[in-house]
Amino acid sequence: MRSAIELDQKDRELLALLQINARESTARLARSLGLARTTVLARMTRLEQSGVIEGYGVRLGRPESEQGVAAYVGMAILPKSGSQVVKALSQFPELENLSAVSGQFDYVALVRCRSPEHLDRILDGIGGLEGVRQTFSAVILATRIDRSRLSPV
Repeated sequence: MRSAIELDQKDRELLALLQINARESTARLARSLGLARTTVLARMTRLEQSGVIEGYGVRLGRPESEQGVAAYVGMAILPKSGSQVVKALSQFPELENLSAVSGQFDYVALVRCRSPEHLDRILDGIGGLEGVRQTFSAVILATRIDRSRLSPV
């Protein structure tokens, strides 16, 4: 069972370094933190076992020329259709993120496509799903602030 743990300054520094490069060697992490390599390994194990670190992954870079077009898509869902709609939406590889929200819509998705025509087909597909009552889309023109690449500790 995972338990809550208290993070000290070295834990927060370690997490920040791992967010920058999760593949960094423990020897380099230890040098950066001023700790022994075995201490860093023990801290990482404790952070993993407590659930502070849930896993390690790959963040794909997107050169400007390959970004295509992205949009936020708000969806109003018919009562009792939520799980069926979420299951259907999971089949769209273009859907990068889906959040349940309060307000006019039940869900908001971030959709990224290679072209406006491709986005149009995806929006038609989402709007045509059984259980989707209404959609609203807002095409992203420019990103002014993006903190999703490196979340602060």
